Amino acid sequence: MKILNINESKKSIRDVKVGKDVKICDFVNLYECQIDDETLIGTFVEIQRGVKIGKKCRVQSHTFICEGVTIEDEVFIGHGVMFINDRRPTIKKTLSKTWKLEPVIIKEGAIIGSGAVIMGGVTVGRGAFIGAGAVVTKDVSDGDIVIGVPARSMKKKLK
Repeated sequence: MKILNINESKKSIRDVKVGKDVKICDFVNLYECQIDDETLIGTFVEIQRGVKIGKKCRVQSHTFICEGVTIEDEVFIGHGVMFINDRRPTIKKTLSKTWKLEPVIIKEGAIIGSGAVIMGGVTVGRGAFIGAGAVVTKDVSDGDIVIGVPARSMKKKLK
């Protein structure tokens, strides 16, 4: 694993650990995170400090991955997916932000559809499928299919 530091008009990358054959498209903002082997990071993606992305993942354009997110191997993240790491941010009178980081874990082989929102404190199980535009407010079981706002399981309805 090597550490990248690139600051040019098309990429802003600072202290990013990258594995072998990682592809990073233009117009990204990545800092103090880790991206493992053979992962693709699309255009206009931001990945914040402490995020870990596994091997053979695909992160499509316009996605925001905030501090506290862990993405395991072979995960697909569609366009414009938003990760949230605090459900109740507050601003004191002094304008200093206080918040509680709520980790998010995306397990191996999960698929997250375009425009989905993944709230803080959520674990998405192995091989789970999150439909486009879903708002995931609670854990998703291994292999489950969830859609809607808030996201609800479709697995029973498909049987």
